[in-house]
Amino acid sequence: MLKLKIVSPERIEFDGEVERVLVPGSLGQFEILTNHAPIISSLDKGKVVYGLASGEKKSLDVIGGFVEVQKNVVSLCIEIE
Repeated sequence: MLKLKIVSPERIEFDGEVERVLVPGSLGQFEILTNHAPIISSLDKGKVVYGLASGEKKSLDVIGGFVEVQKNVVSLCIEIE
């Protein structure tokens, strides 16, 4: 499991455990799974999609931001419209 925290300038959009996160990286879309290598990447306009343990998928349209992954903790700092 991954700990995901999504923060926008207005509020905390999500804070909880997920199985996977798909993000629109500046060099293309990529997926983050458990035990992903540490990374920091900027985000382009697109969809952030995350899968909850229940199998439910949620998504959020973003216009930019960045993602940091470290020790199964995924932090997204995003701008939304």
